[in-house]
Order: sequence, then structure tokens, then C-alpha cells
Amino acid sequence: MKHAVELFFRIALLVFSLFLWWWAFNTPFSNVMNLSIIVGGVLLTFPLVWLGRKILDRHQTTSSVAWITIFVHYAVVILFGIAIIQAVTTHQDWSGWVLPVPTEIGLLLVIITGAAALFSVINLALKGLGAPFAIALSKKLAVDWMYAWTRNPMVLATLALLLSLGIWFQSALFVLWVLILFAPALLVFVKVYEERELEFRFGASYLEYKSRTPMLFPRRPRG
Repeated sequence: MKHAVELFFRIALLVFSLFLWWWAFNTPFSNVMNLSIIVGGVLLTFPLVWLGRKILDRHQTTSSVAWITIFVHYAVVILFGIAIIQAVTTHQDWSGWVLPVPTEIGLLLVIITGAAALFSVINLALKGLGAPFAIALSKKLAVDWMYAWTRNPMVLATLALLLSLGIWFQSALFVLWVLILFAPALLVFVKVYEERELEFRFGASYLEYKSRTPMLFPRRPRG
């Protein structure tokens, strides 16, 4: 019964997230509203992550950690998702410097980084029996393939994909948005909340994996 209720909430929140993304994609906003979503949506993740960590540290049972993570993950993914959708769909309206990079190079980078992002999801599904964010929390610790080189290949690939999109768009402002605002917010989420949550779920095995594998930038696996 407990698992059925949890599954229901996961599905309901996934459907709600997809609806909000669809709504954001299909709704025309004013420039002020677009800026508020693109910047403010990302900034909201900082207090959200801080609050989630506070609650997580106070309720450390397996059941509590799972429920807290479901809501924190979906709140973050909704904010990030809508911000990315608006940034991508309105990039042509951003005034600013044009990157002198041929669009063909940018498109090639998008294909490469997109493939890397897709493979990281497949990697987690096969080796961790999980899916991104709280769609399905991993049932075991993924430490093989891409996860042997970095603890967060999906994060690295996502950031690389967004930077590639900015290069493809030839938009310096888009690239700066990724580097100055989005990347710090995503990394704070990973460092402050997600790593703590993984410590609770996997204990000593995660701490050992954490000690030998870099957080973000890949390094040849030891041994």
C-alpha cells in the first residue's frame, strides 16, 4: 500500500511537471515575465535546496528521505525546466553579443552533448536501476561506465548541452546565463541536497565512492 501511494504521487507530480512545461512552451509571455522566469525561476532553487536540506537533516528515516526527495526533486525540476524552456524559446529576443562561431559547429556540439546526456540516463537506468530526479530513485549505487569517471555525468552532460545550445544560437548572453546562473544553481542542488540524500540511502558505500571519484570533471578510474 505504501509503495502504491508513493508511485501514485510520483506519477501525479510527473504529469503535473509535464503540464507546466507544456503550458510554459505554449504561452506567450511579456519580456518582463520571461526574464522573471529565466532568472527568478533559477534563483528560487537556492532557498528551496536550503529548506530541503534542513528538513532532510531533521527526518532521516528511509521513508522520510524518499518522500522529501520526491517533492524537492520535482520542485527543482519544474523550476529548472520552465526556465530552460523560456531561455531556449526566447533566445532570439535577447540583445547582446553574438558569438562568432559557425552554427554548424554549434549544432555538432549539441548532437555530441545530447548523446552524452542520453547515455548518462541509460547508464543510470541500467547500473543504478533509476531515472533522472525523482522519476525513479536509484535502487543501487551507479559506479560503472560514465559513473566511474565522475559522480555526476548527467549534470556535466546537461551543462555541456546547454552551453552547446548557446554556441549554436550564437548567443553570448545565453552562454553567460548558463555559466553564471544555471550552473551554480544546479551544482548547489547536487552538493547541498543530493549528496546528503545519497549518504542517507547508501551509507558507507557512497562515502567510499565519493572519496575516489570526482564530483564533476572526469578522471580516469583508480585501480
